[in-house]
Amino acid sequence: MTNRKQHDVLSVEWVKLELIRTAYATRGGLFATMDPRMVIGWYLVFAVAPWLTHNLTVLALLFAAGVVSIVLARVGPLILGLFVIGLGLELLYIVIAASFFGGDLATLVALLELTLKLGAVSLASMAAFVSLDPEKLSDALLALRMPSMLAFGVSYGYRMLPILIEEFSTVFEGYRLRSAAPARRGLLGWRVLVHWSRLVVLCFYPIFLNTAKSVRTTVEALETRGFTYATVDGRGRRIRLSYLRFGFRDYAVLAGTVLCIVGFFWAGAVWPVYRTAG
Repeated sequence: MTNRKQHDVLSVEWVKLELIRTAYATRGGLFATMDPRMVIGWYLVFAVAPWLTHNLTVLALLFAAGVVSIVLARVGPLILGLFVIGLGLELLYIVIAASFFGGDLATLVALLELTLKLGAVSLASMAAFVSLDPEKLSDALLALRMPSMLAFGVSYGYRMLPILIEEFSTVFEGYRLRSAAPARRGLLGWRVLVHWSRLVVLCFYPIFLNTAKSVRTTVEALETRGFTYATVDGRGRRIRLSYLRFGFRDYAVLAGTVLCIVGFFWAGAVWPVYRTAG
């Protein structure tokens, strides 16, 4: 029974649903209820702060705050698992690289500092962009006077993501059902891996052809919602962005984040764990 549950959880269908939930921010969370412009501002503040210091105390506190932010944003297990695996491999690489090239404690600290910075920024990126669906992110970019093609590209790319995933799943399952599996698995299942890799390559052409038919439909759907008209006419732009409002929660989250970061820098000056040159 336990093995059956694990098989269901780690299926291709589960991965597809997790990616769609992540792209469309269907888990809710604190940042999903905020104005998307303020979420982008919060992300910029959090993403810039780690690069203003070499203090490990500050970086560790920023990393911890990033962990709290992904809990508040309700980041899904797939994205979180990929991040943990990537961070673990990064730490392993640091130890091996420092040992192999004769590095000392200063080398390890320097590489750990860079890992903490990248980790804090990655956590903030997950919390912010997992909480923004394509409509909100596109409208926020338009409201911030970013190039209209950039906003269109973001909105279009988000919409194409589930289509590509759905097409890949359908075509791959079709090829898998029509082809015979290897009679023997081989050592560690290498024959199955080769068979699946061949099917993935065969999937490319049908995916591109099927997706091309969906491109026109997606673009027409965006135009029906007045995307291009909103970029050239002020009235259309005002109507489209009329739902954007700053509320008390937006200001409270941004002010709380700034105060926390200032507190982190103060704590780093009082209790430095390790100081690097410069």
